[in-house]
Amino acid sequence: MITDGATQWMTAGAGIVHSEMPTQDLLEGGGLFHGVQLWVNLPAANKWNQPAYQDLQATDLGLIATEDAGAVVRVIAGDLGGHQGPGSTFTPITYAHATLAPGARLRLPWRPEFNALAYVMAGRGTSGPGRRPTNEGQLVVFGEGDVIEFQADESQDSNVSGVEVLLLGGLPIREQIAWYGPFVMNTRDEIVQAIEDYQAGKMGEIPPGLSRT
Repeated sequence: MITDGATQWMTAGAGIVHSEMPTQDLLEGGGLFHGVQLWVNLPAANKWNQPAYQDLQATDLGLIATEDAGAVVRVIAGDLGGHQGPGSTFTPITYAHATLAPGARLRLPWRPEFNALAYVMAGRGTSGPGRRPTNEGQLVVFGEGDVIEFQADESQDSNVSGVEVLLLGGLPIREQIAWYGPFVMNTRDEIVQAIEDYQAGKMGEIPPGLSRT
């Protein structure tokens, strides 16, 4: 999850109960912020690993800037152009947050064996070599290749200072998935086991007064 420049990075593994409420400072101070939740599937061999948690601040992230400083990219996990993000994953991925000034162009190397996506959180621009129009709230699925491209429009809405876009992708696992509510495993039997573990309290508890999600 990304909130106010910080990233909470959790590996659920064998299961953990957690709260996803905003911090008290955000609740009291208010203001506009983006909250994004990305679920990265674990390979079958790691589904029962012990849970782990990372609290990543903005200063921890790998930083890339274009030569004209029109675009800045914060690398959250994986490798991007030789810059490593601190997020720990068992599935090879790349996950980054890019900010583009109006008119700025971003062209980044991408591992060709990875799939590649871009989600626009704010602003509008064009994506890919064909410069297809891409607006806030839209998800771009890039085709095969070793480069991804995005360009911010010169003109943006008055309430937007630039374009905010998430760049993400990874190596396909290509394994069977079994899913029920928040539980994602590989077989139905594993789902049953996960539910039984949750009901038995083996995944922990949320202290009173905090919402559970």
